[in-house]
Amino acid sequence: MPAATANLVRPRRRSRPCRVAAQPTPFVFDASRAALVVIDMQNDFLSAGGWFDSRGIDLAPVRAVIEPVNRVAAAARRAAIPVIWLNWANRPDRLNLPLGVLRTGAYGKRLPKGRILERGSWGARIVPELRVARGDIHVGKSRLSGFWDNELDSILRRMDASTLFFAGVNLDRCVLATMQDAAFIGYDAVLLDDCSASASPAYCSEAARFLLGLLYGFVATSDSLIAALKKGKSRVT
Repeated sequence: MPAATANLVRPRRRSRPCRVAAQPTPFVFDASRAALVVIDMQNDFLSAGGWFDSRGIDLAPVRAVIEPVNRVAAAARRAAIPVIWLNWANRPDRLNLPLGVLRTGAYGKRLPKGRILERGSWGARIVPELRVARGDIHVGKSRLSGFWDNELDSILRRMDASTLFFAGVNLDRCVLATMQDAAFIGYDAVLLDDCSASASPAYCSEAARFLLGLLYGFVATSDSLIAALKKGKSRVT
Protein backbone atom coordinates (compact mmCIF):
# COMPACT_ATOMS: atom_id res chain seq x y z
CA MET A 1 0.00 0.00 0.00
CA PRO A 2 1.49 3.41 -0.97
CA ALA A 3 2.78 5.49 1.94
CA ALA A 4 0.43 8.33 1.01
CA THR A 5 -2.65 6.08 1.35
CA ALA A 6 -4.54 6.15 4.65
CA ASN A 7 -5.68 2.74 5.91
CA LEU A 8 -9.25 2.93 7.23
CA VAL A 9 -9.76 -0.84 7.39
CA ARG A 10 -10.44 -1.81 10.97
CA PRO A 11 -9.63 -5.32 12.16
CA ARG A 12 -12.64 -7.48 12.96
CA ARG A 13 -12.61 -8.93 16.41
CA ARG A 14 -13.57 -12.53 17.00
CA SER A 15 -17.13 -12.76 18.28
CA ARG A 16 -17.42 -14.03 21.87
CA PRO A 17 -21.12 -14.82 22.51
CA CYS A 18 -22.17 -15.22 26.16
CA ARG A 19 -25.62 -16.07 27.52
CA VAL A 20 -26.75 -14.13 30.59
CA ALA A 21 -29.63 -14.98 32.91
CA ALA A 22 -31.72 -11.83 33.22
CA GLN A 23 -35.18 -10.29 33.41
CA PRO A 24 -37.48 -10.14 31.52
CA THR A 25 -35.65 -12.82 29.46
CA PRO A 26 -32.15 -14.25 29.19
CA PHE A 27 -30.04 -12.75 26.42
CA VAL A 28 -26.89 -13.44 24.44
CA PHE A 29 -24.32 -10.67 23.92
CA ASP A 30 -20.95 -10.38 22.22
CA ALA A 31 -18.27 -9.85 24.87
CA SER A 32 -15.94 -8.45 22.21
CA ARG A 33 -18.37 -5.56 21.69
CA ALA A 34 -19.37 -4.79 25.29
CA ALA A 35 -18.46 -2.20 27.92
CA LEU A 36 -19.08 -1.76 31.65
CA VAL A 37 -20.20 1.77 32.57
CA VAL A 38 -19.90 2.64 36.28
CA ILE A 39 -21.74 5.83 37.20
CA ASP A 40 -21.07 8.41 39.94
CA MET A 41 -19.28 6.26 42.52
CA GLN A 42 -17.88 9.48 43.97
CA ASN A 43 -17.06 10.87 47.39
CA ASP A 44 -19.89 13.40 47.30
CA PHE A 45 -22.40 10.54 47.08
CA LEU A 46 -20.72 7.75 49.07
CA SER A 47 -18.22 9.14 51.58
CA ALA A 48 -18.36 10.78 54.98
CA GLY A 49 -17.91 14.52 54.55
CA GLY A 50 -19.42 14.47 51.06
CA TRP A 51 -22.56 16.17 49.74
CA PHE A 52 -25.04 13.41 50.64
CA ASP A 53 -23.48 12.96 54.08
CA SER A 54 -23.74 16.72 54.72
CA ARG A 55 -27.50 16.44 54.08
CA GLY A 56 -27.88 13.66 56.64
CA ILE A 57 -28.59 11.01 53.99
CA ASP A 58 -27.97 7.39 54.98
CA LEU A 59 -24.97 6.24 52.94
CA ALA A 60 -25.39 2.52 53.67
CA PRO A 61 -27.53 1.68 50.60
CA VAL A 62 -25.14 3.30 48.13
CA ARG A 63 -21.99 2.03 49.84
CA ALA A 64 -23.35 -1.51 49.72
CA VAL A 65 -22.60 -1.71 45.99
CA ILE A 66 -18.87 -0.93 46.30
CA GLU A 67 -17.69 -4.54 46.54
CA PRO A 68 -20.08 -5.88 43.87
CA VAL A 69 -18.75 -3.16 41.54
CA ASN A 70 -15.18 -4.16 42.36
CA ARG A 71 -15.94 -7.80 41.56
CA VAL A 72 -17.69 -7.17 38.26
CA ALA A 73 -15.08 -4.62 37.14
CA ALA A 74 -12.32 -7.17 37.78
CA ALA A 75 -14.24 -9.80 35.79
CA ALA A 76 -14.78 -7.33 32.94
CA ARG A 77 -11.06 -6.57 32.76
CA ARG A 78 -10.19 -10.28 32.68
CA ALA A 79 -12.57 -10.63 29.73
CA ALA A 80 -11.05 -7.59 27.95
CA ILE A 81 -14.29 -5.65 28.41
CA PRO A 82 -13.55 -1.93 28.86
CA VAL A 83 -14.43 -0.40 32.24
CA ILE A 84 -15.66 3.19 31.97
CA TRP A 85 -15.94 5.42 35.04
CA LEU A 86 -18.62 8.01 34.24
CA ASN A 87 -18.64 10.76 36.88
CA TRP A 88 -20.01 14.21 37.57
CA ALA A 89 -17.29 16.75 36.71
CA ASN A 90 -18.81 20.21 36.59
CA ARG A 91 -16.88 23.20 35.29
CA PRO A 92 -15.78 25.51 38.12
CA ASP A 93 -17.77 28.33 36.49
CA ARG A 94 -20.74 26.01 35.74
CA LEU A 95 -21.37 27.93 32.51
CA ASN A 96 -22.70 24.88 30.66
CA LEU A 97 -25.33 24.02 33.28
CA PRO A 98 -28.89 25.16 32.51
CA LEU A 99 -30.74 27.33 35.00
CA GLY A 100 -33.15 24.50 35.73
CA VAL A 101 -30.22 22.48 37.08
CA LEU A 102 -28.58 25.39 38.90
CA ARG A 103 -31.79 26.34 40.71
CA THR A 104 -31.01 23.92 43.56
CA GLY A 105 -27.91 25.92 44.49
CA ALA A 106 -26.07 22.70 45.27
CA TYR A 107 -23.63 22.32 42.39
CA GLY A 108 -20.43 24.16 43.22
CA LYS A 109 -21.45 24.89 46.80
CA ARG A 110 -18.42 24.81 49.07
CA LEU A 111 -18.25 22.15 51.78
CA PRO A 112 -15.34 21.70 54.23
CA LYS A 113 -13.70 19.22 51.80
CA GLY A 114 -14.26 21.28 48.66
CA ARG A 115 -16.93 22.28 46.15
CA ILE A 116 -19.72 19.84 45.35
CA LEU A 117 -19.07 17.67 42.25
CA GLU A 118 -16.67 20.19 40.75
CA ARG A 119 -14.11 18.83 38.30
CA GLY A 120 -10.90 17.98 40.17
CA SER A 121 -12.45 18.33 43.63
CA TRP A 122 -12.33 15.77 46.44
CA GLY A 123 -16.08 15.27 46.13
CA ALA A 124 -15.81 14.38 42.44
CA ARG A 125 -13.15 11.72 42.99
CA ILE A 126 -13.98 8.03 42.84
CA VAL A 127 -14.24 6.59 46.35
CA PRO A 128 -10.92 5.08 47.48
CA GLU A 129 -12.48 1.68 48.22
CA LEU A 130 -12.98 1.09 44.49
CA ARG A 131 -10.11 -0.50 42.61
CA VAL A 132 -9.46 1.52 39.46
CA ALA A 133 -7.03 0.03 36.94
CA ARG A 134 -4.53 1.91 34.81
CA GLY A 135 -6.27 0.99 31.56
CA ASP A 136 -9.76 2.04 32.68
CA ILE A 137 -11.47 4.90 30.86
CA HIS A 138 -12.64 8.08 32.62
CA VAL A 139 -15.42 10.30 31.26
CA GLY A 140 -16.86 13.38 32.96
CA LYS A 141 -20.47 14.50 32.76
CA SER A 142 -22.57 17.46 33.80
CA ARG A 143 -26.08 16.09 33.35
CA LEU A 144 -28.10 13.28 34.89
CA SER A 145 -27.61 11.44 31.61
CA GLY A 146 -24.03 10.58 30.75
CA PHE A 147 -24.67 11.00 27.02
CA TRP A 148 -25.05 14.79 26.91
CA ASP A 149 -22.39 17.46 26.43
CA ASN A 150 -19.45 15.05 26.64
CA GLU A 151 -17.52 12.40 24.68
CA LEU A 152 -19.06 9.14 26.00
CA ASP A 153 -20.95 8.23 22.82
CA SER A 154 -17.94 9.01 20.62
CA ILE A 155 -15.69 6.78 22.74
CA LEU A 156 -18.14 3.88 22.72
CA ARG A 157 -18.66 4.07 18.97
CA ARG A 158 -14.91 4.32 18.38
CA MET A 159 -14.55 1.09 20.40
CA ASP A 160 -17.42 -0.48 18.43
CA ALA A 161 -19.32 -1.26 21.65
CA SER A 162 -22.92 -2.38 21.24
CA THR A 163 -23.88 -3.85 24.64
CA LEU A 164 -23.52 -1.67 27.75
CA PHE A 165 -23.69 -2.95 31.31
CA PHE A 166 -24.59 -0.26 33.85
CA ALA A 167 -23.65 0.01 37.52
CA GLY A 168 -23.41 2.78 40.10
CA VAL A 169 -25.55 5.45 41.76
CA ASN A 170 -28.13 6.83 41.92
CA LEU A 171 -30.31 4.20 40.26
CA ASP A 172 -33.41 6.39 39.99
CA ARG A 173 -31.48 9.40 38.67
CA CYS A 174 -28.22 9.21 36.70
CA VAL A 175 -28.23 5.45 36.14
CA LEU A 176 -31.83 5.54 34.90
CA ALA A 177 -31.28 8.59 32.68
CA THR A 178 -28.05 7.24 31.16
CA MET A 179 -29.49 3.80 30.48
CA GLN A 180 -32.58 5.33 28.89
CA ASP A 181 -30.47 7.45 26.56
CA ALA A 182 -28.27 4.46 25.71
CA ALA A 183 -31.38 2.61 24.52
CA PHE A 184 -32.67 5.68 22.65
CA ILE A 185 -29.49 5.98 20.56
CA GLY A 186 -29.11 2.33 19.69
CA TYR A 187 -27.16 0.52 22.39
CA ASP A 188 -28.31 -2.69 24.05
CA ALA A 189 -28.57 -1.71 27.72
CA VAL A 190 -28.32 -3.94 30.79
CA LEU A 191 -28.69 -2.90 34.43
CA LEU A 192 -26.56 -4.82 36.94
CA ASP A 193 -29.04 -4.68 39.77
CA ASP A 194 -26.79 -5.64 42.69
CA CYS A 195 -24.22 -3.08 41.50
CA SER A 196 -26.71 -0.20 41.45
CA ALA A 197 -28.37 1.64 44.31
CA SER A 198 -29.99 4.88 45.38
CA ALA A 199 -30.26 7.05 48.46
CA SER A 200 -33.89 7.71 47.55
CA PRO A 201 -36.81 5.82 49.14
CA ALA A 202 -36.98 2.15 48.09
CA TYR A 203 -40.01 2.68 45.85
CA CYS A 204 -37.90 4.93 43.59
CA SER A 205 -35.45 2.12 42.84
CA GLU A 206 -38.30 -0.35 42.41
CA ALA A 207 -39.90 1.92 39.83
CA ALA A 208 -36.58 2.41 38.01
CA ARG A 209 -35.95 -1.35 37.83
CA PHE A 210 -39.47 -1.94 36.57
CA LEU A 211 -39.18 0.65 33.80
CA LEU A 212 -35.67 -0.32 32.75
CA GLY A 213 -36.60 -3.98 32.39
CA LEU A 214 -39.94 -3.24 30.75
CA LEU A 215 -38.97 -0.56 28.24
CA TYR A 216 -35.23 -0.02 27.89
CA GLY A 217 -33.33 -3.28 28.18
CA PHE A 218 -32.57 -5.99 30.70
CA VAL A 219 -31.97 -6.36 34.43
CA ALA A 220 -29.28 -8.84 35.47
CA THR A 221 -26.85 -9.34 38.35
CA SER A 222 -23.09 -9.25 38.55
CA ASP A 223 -23.06 -12.96 39.41
CA SER A 224 -25.03 -13.81 36.27
CA LEU A 225 -22.66 -11.75 34.11
CA ILE A 226 -19.53 -13.21 35.70
CA ALA A 227 -20.91 -16.74 35.28
CA ALA A 228 -21.72 -16.02 31.63
CA LEU A 229 -18.21 -14.73 30.97
CA LYS A 230 -16.70 -17.88 32.48
CA LYS A 231 -19.05 -20.26 30.71
CA GLY A 232 -18.72 -18.40 27.43
CA LYS A 233 -14.93 -18.82 27.62
CA SER A 234 -14.52 -15.11 27.06
CA ARG A 235 -11.64 -14.87 29.50
CA VAL A 236 -8.65 -13.24 27.86
CA THR A 237 -5.14 -14.02 29.10
